[in-house]
Amino acid sequence: MEYEGDERELEAAGAKPLGGGRIGFGIRGWEVESRKRPILSSSMLQRWEEKLQTSHFPEMIFGESYLVLKHLSSGINLHFNAYDALCGWKKEALPPVEVPAAAMWKFRSKPTEQVILDYDYTFTTPYSGSACIQKNIKSGRENNDESFSNCCWEDCSEQIDMVALAAKEPILFYDEVILYEDELADNGVSLLTVKVRVMPSGWFLLLRFWLRVDGVLVRLRDTRIYCAFSDGVKPVVLREICWREATFKLLASEGLPTDSAAYSDPSVVSAMLPIKSRRNQKLVFS
Repeated sequence: MEYEGDERELEAAGAKPLGGGRIGFGIRGWEVESRKRPILSSSMLQRWEEKLQTSHFPEMIFGESYLVLKHLSSGINLHFNAYDALCGWKKEALPPVEVPAAAMWKFRSKPTEQVILDYDYTFTTPYSGSACIQKNIKSGRENNDESFSNCCWEDCSEQIDMVALAAKEPILFYDEVILYEDELADNGVSLLTVKVRVMPSGWFLLLRFWLRVDGVLVRLRDTRIYCAFSDGVKPVVLREICWREATFKLLASEGLPTDSAAYSDPSVVSAMLPIKSRRNQKLVFS
């Protein structure tokens, strides 16, 4: 799904490929890089089990895939990956969503197995990205002298201008990275993805957790992050976190469809779901 803009548009915007086999571009002091790898190997999964102290994982984990955005002069490093997302799932530890009795058998690995869902099998995560300040950052290569410090997000009144983002503007680079996915034993879908698009005026990112438990629940947790390019040393990075959720019972009471097929596209479903929480934040760093 990776897309690179017209060569003339890239040149006019000052965007340059990262090179060295890396996928992405450097533009206006930022490096935007995506990496896609196969699902975790059994040996790597075993390491994750030991580190996270659990044997429960999504069916498909793309643990070596990621999206990273680095601002070279300030050292801002925004990273999106499956491991940190699953750390969030483990820490939040939501109670398991109830599965209709008629569908419980689908979770069996053996015909005689008794199914006990005593964990959040939907892998819902509060994860909204990983952020740090990376000192002595160098473009395109690792540096053993790098040191890391924390940065934080503070609530603010400023909001991402979605109307301005909808304006027609050349897309210089676009990509979508799947971090993990589970079909919930054919009972729905649990999916975590991150996508980014880079324009001449700035970059925009959407981290989306999408859940549908057929006949039971629909859940959407979106994190949008935007940065307008500027000549300043410290860029302004805004974030919106919006959680939406509804049971099929609630949707039916509002006259909406109860057929799971009507809830296949989260971009369409979003407008049907009530907002559970919303926060606007700004990245703060020294």
